[in-house]
Amino acid sequence: MFFAPTVLQATARRFIAGFPGLVTYAVKSNPDEMVVQNLVAAGIRGFDVASPHEIDMIRRLAPTAALHYNNPVRARAEIAHAVGADVKSWSVDSHSELAKLIEMVPAAGCEISVRYKLPVAGAAYNFGAKFGATVEVAAELLAKVAEAGFIPSLTFHPGTQCTDPMAWDAYIRAGAEICAQAGVKAVRLNVGGGFPSHRLNEVTPQLEATFALIDRVATEAFGADRPALICEPGRGLVADAFTLAAKVKAVRDDAHVFINDGVYGALTELPMIGVIDRTEVISTEGMKRDGLTRERIVFGPTCDSVDRLPGELSLPCDLQEGDYLVFHGMGAYSTATNTRFNGFGDVLLATTLSLR
Repeated sequence: MFFAPTVLQATARRFIAGFPGLVTYAVKSNPDEMVVQNLVAAGIRGFDVASPHEIDMIRRLAPTAALHYNNPVRARAEIAHAVGADVKSWSVDSHSELAKLIEMVPAAGCEISVRYKLPVAGAAYNFGAKFGATVEVAAELLAKVAEAGFIPSLTFHPGTQCTDPMAWDAYIRAGAEICAQAGVKAVRLNVGGGFPSHRLNEVTPQLEATFALIDRVATEAFGADRPALICEPGRGLVADAFTLAAKVKAVRDDAHVFINDGVYGALTELPMIGVIDRTEVISTEGMKRDGLTRERIVFGPTCDSVDRLPGELSLPCDLQEGDYLVFHGMGAYSTATNTRFNGFGDVLLATTLSLR
């Protein structure tokens, strides 16, 4: 795994310059301390944390950063830990969890963001299947948040790898509807993560166009009551800063390629959201193989038959054992979700000036 701090910092500055509000980083996507340190150096001042471990790490690496505890379901012990760490921003999507926060979190100076969901498409998979209140329930929760003396805010997540900017359009307008139903002015609106990374050669993320849409629709929907905006990208910030080089173990009967990484390792999310086709093959001599290609099935190294990349990859016909299959855009949900199943999973990390 090759890490380019220059790429990470450039992407962070692109978000900071383009997004019309506060940019925070979703730590879960890649919690490597070098990643956090480089984001801080680039100007990131807030972090979306989802566990006590992440809270403690950010407090150690960036003591003055804003912490947004946006995992909307927490044990009482986790709430107590976050209160002790002076967390000031929380999310919630249910009456039962809101009752815990009202009981345990001091209201003065603390924000509770109600997380809501919509049946909209455009992402790799549906985040609303696990988290988020309906518009009607969100209005009830927002009214209770304000009544309890907390800073009332809203948050949503359009879904991971969201390539349709109109998903943000629908969510922002729904946020204004929630405020109207609740009779509450939201102080802030967190438009979530979901910003896509560059996974497919033919689909280049249009970040600036999405930023502009969010800015315009927030004004249209809320008017004079427009809340301050926040975003919490993980994948969109960190993915392009890492490239994975997996070694070819075998080419079986010129049809199947076996590599030393797979769906139990750094490629774990590919069966869920699709293959990355930004690939190239480098020979053992360090030369790029760029001749004729053919479609091949790619398997991981374990003895488990589900250890297979989805679909097929177009790979050079002269691919050989010992070559490296290089995947670009591998910074998110790779090292963070890597396992050591079946005795595999060692990842060597190197830093480089650029991956371009």
